Amino acid sequence: MDLTDAKRIVVLGGGQAAAQAIQSLRMGGYDGELTLVGAEAALPYQRPPLSKAYMKGEFAEERLYFKPAAWYEDNNVDLVLSTRATAINRADRTVEIEHGGKLDYDALIIATGSRPRNLPIEGANLEHVYALRDLADVERIRPQMVAGRSIVIVGAGYIGLEAAAVAQQMGLKATVLEMAPRVLARVTSPVMSEFYENEHRRQGVDIRTETSLSKLEGTEDGAVSKAVLSDGTILDADIVLVGIGILPNEELAKDAGISCNNGILVDRDARTSDPRVFAAGDCASRPLVHFGRSGRLESVHNAIEQGKLAAAAILGKSRPVEDCPWFWSDQYDLKLQIAGLSEGYDQIVVRGNPEDRKFAAFYLKNGTLIAVDAINSPPEFLASKKLIMSGAKISADILADTSISMKEIAAKASAA
Repeated sequence: MDLTDAKRIVVLGGGQAAAQAIQSLRMGGYDGELTLVGAEAALPYQRPPLSKAYMKGEFAEERLYFKPAAWYEDNNVDLVLSTRATAINRADRTVEIEHGGKLDYDALIIATGSRPRNLPIEGANLEHVYALRDLADVERIRPQMVAGRSIVIVGAGYIGLEAAAVAQQMGLKATVLEMAPRVLARVTSPVMSEFYENEHRRQGVDIRTETSLSKLEGTEDGAVSKAVLSDGTILDADIVLVGIGILPNEELAKDAGISCNNGILVDRDARTSDPRVFAAGDCASRPLVHFGRSGRLESVHNAIEQGKLAAAAILGKSRPVEDCPWFWSDQYDLKLQIAGLSEGYDQIVVRGNPEDRKFAAFYLKNGTLIAVDAINSPPEFLASKKLIMSGAKISADILADTSISMKEIAAKASAA
């Protein structure tokens, strides 16, 4: 469908994908009505610093914003904040919002993100039991992050481990509980899991794998005080932080009859089953063109890319290049940079020595590089992005040989 004559575009969401879509539309020459509806009071802002520098008080709130308020005013973007969209009416092309309002659209971009999974145990609603997803969460958590207190973190994914690192650096006693046999089990290899477990333990974090939480107990005033494990062990818990995964906010689309399956289903242009409706970011399930399958990607890169794709499609412009997926995580002085998706690998090649806290793990499938985890190793990360996109087959011996630079490896692979 040609949407180049669209006069009214509505964007739902206040994160990276929504902000990128707005910017790309205006930069691409769209001069019609443009409205952003955000459930939070804040201007659209970035999430990654919330569990790191912002939690530690090293990052002012204004630095989280993608653009200052003046930018939206200067670019004629109507901000409808502290307001949730409640329904999409595709027949008359309107979005219902809280308090009885309606917004007309010619094109709609859903960038509603995701929400944390709830902890399904007794005591989950006690005071000082938190998820970590938005600014309001951090504002509630940060005053409780006092040196000497005990924090129990449920879930050893990236958010849980980043929060553990911050808590330990702030002087709290941190315990991480993980049901799986190893940390980061869903997203990486045993090599990386072992490295991070060792690092956190070296820093003083109590990492407990193959451990489940039975219930939380509280004080008379309703604040959490104890975490009871399934084996009967009782841990002190002044704070409990829950990081057991997220769920895509797909309900608006699903209720409107738009196709969903663990996310709003979109094509390569971020277009849903309704040609006037697009979806981007955590809430969208997209074709993963470098891997021959579809799925959701929870990353800054994905949100930026899909915001650009949706804007380009609406404006009738050429599709932007779809990059290799990439991610990152900061813990202590460790910068983990990830390129590609390691799911389905059949060989791991380690380049460098983990004891040096500077190494990379390459993931191969049938001899083809599909992903890398690079710790304090930017050359390995940058070269791998290009190699993965080209479908390069590289000898394990060459990848492991640190006497051969990544620049040389990439050049030889390109020439092959």
